[in-house]
Amino acid sequence: MSTQRLRNEDYHDYSSTDVSPEESPSEGLNNFSPGSYQRFGESSSSTTWLQTLIHLLKGNIGTGLLGLPLAVKNAGILMGPLSLLVIGIVAVHCMGILVKCAHHFCRRLNKPYVDYGDTVMYGLESSPSSWLRNHAHWGRHIVDFFLIVTQLGFCCVYFVFLADNFKQVIEAANGTTNDCQNNETVVLTPTMDSRLYMLSFLPFLVLLAFIRNLRVLSIFSLLANVSMLVSLVMIYQFIVQRIPDPSHLPLVAPWKTYPLFFGTAIFSFEGIGMVLPLENKMKDPRKFPVILYVGMAIVTSLYISLGCLGYLQFGANIQGSITLNLPNCWLYQSVKLLYSIGIFFTYALQFYVPAEIIIPFFVSRAPEHCELVVDLFVRTVMVCLTCILAILIPRLDLVISLVGSVSSSALALIIPPLLEISTYCSEGLSPLTIAKDALISILGFVGFVVGTYQALYELVQPSSGPISINSTSAFV
Repeated sequence: MSTQRLRNEDYHDYSSTDVSPEESPSEGLNNFSPGSYQRFGESSSSTTWLQTLIHLLKGNIGTGLLGLPLAVKNAGILMGPLSLLVIGIVAVHCMGILVKCAHHFCRRLNKPYVDYGDTVMYGLESSPSSWLRNHAHWGRHIVDFFLIVTQLGFCCVYFVFLADNFKQVIEAANGTTNDCQNNETVVLTPTMDSRLYMLSFLPFLVLLAFIRNLRVLSIFSLLANVSMLVSLVMIYQFIVQRIPDPSHLPLVAPWKTYPLFFGTAIFSFEGIGMVLPLENKMKDPRKFPVILYVGMAIVTSLYISLGCLGYLQFGANIQGSITLNLPNCWLYQSVKLLYSIGIFFTYALQFYVPAEIIIPFFVSRAPEHCELVVDLFVRTVMVCLTCILAILIPRLDLVISLVGSVSSSALALIIPPLLEISTYCSEGLSPLTIAKDALISILGFVGFVVGTYQALYELVQPSSGPISINSTSAFV
């Protein structure tokens, strides 16, 4: 039974972000007409175009952004930005494919709502292959698995990022000055285990995960955008000053480091899991394609500019996170704190997708008077799980890299083009479209294989030295 059928038939979906606990999702379908583009119509909890744009930006601007200068170093000052542009265009195109196929099945099946898993399942049911049609339900299971692994993996990264950034700021407090003119980096000797910082953030993130309405989350999303915007402005303000002569920087880096670039780039474009949930909750979904392309154009421009300027400023000395290269003064220490505040609120948005998949399964099997209790309990367990994984895995950077290579490549590059072929092949597709989709899927598969191999290789290699825990442990 699909998650959506569980929502509509078995219980009042307290995990749904478009209804309150007093309102059933099915009540929002009263004004739905067959073939309508509008989904939940004039629901009072629907999001506006501005709220949707805020969520889209917040879902794509996360921890991966700070590692892009190192990614450009691994590709070259010319190859890096060109590759980022190509990957960005392809990723946005795949998001558009997913939305187009979802609209197709909404009109064709007279449904007000389809998520990523529904879309893939219906796409397989439209396939000319009888074997694929008979096993179409596995399409939903595969997508749900990748979504859960990807989004919870990001949540694990956020635990590490928050703990390590606060740890650095606190441990460097005595050595921090008001002089920001000297570009000196600080190498910290850990004194207190960062896992204690993770545990200290746990209750606050549990409370944040209890928020189940997307409209309420938009307030926190706006706060996250503001704090991260301020910190990014401060980073830009520093890296554009006195840029050294770039003539010594290689235009194209050695090809053996390019897989590291590819993995970081795919990890950065992390928002495809948020596309359909955001579009499905819009008051006027017809505006979503414009919002998608405008928002992702902003994101891609930000990625390319920060990656290039950061590498130009620090050259071969660029570290896993650009914040490590900033001067050790209170102005730039505040950058870590501001960005950490943004990451804190982003946790709730990344947590939303796996919550929408997992929670209905448990709540639909609970007595009606216990639904809310079960909902909150499952949320608590899921947040605790991400914290435990962050604590137990010493090389979380490589584990997250592995998760990103597998899941992000599959969700963002491999599945959408194949979905378009399966959905429209019976209606006729041009050979050019088929070739384009095949090329994108092959590119995603190559990234999946290379990224997975590189992460596994690093995981099985003994560490050459003690593992230093810092704010970029998720990017190295």
